[in-house]
Amino acid sequence: MPEHETEYAAIRHVGARLGVGPETLRKWRRRAEIDTGQRPGLTSDEHAEVKRLRREVAELRRANEILRTASAFFAAELDRPTTR
Repeated sequence: MPEHETEYAAIRHVGARLGVGPETLRKWRRRAEIDTGQRPGLTSDEHAEVKRLRREVAELRRANEILRTASAFFAAELDRPTTR
């Protein structure tokens, strides 16, 4: 017979012994299940890669906007008549 009647009761018991809230412990368990392939979802490594790529995309979009603005500025400068 199991020590705890439900999974949540076991999580609460273990969480209390570790000094961790039950929701935190539940999330850690789910993350471990995903990372070991027992549950579908993005692994921790995949999640970190997606986060890194999103930051990189945002940085590249900012750089492209700066380049577009600079290009428009210099194009306008080239179109101006020069006075000597």
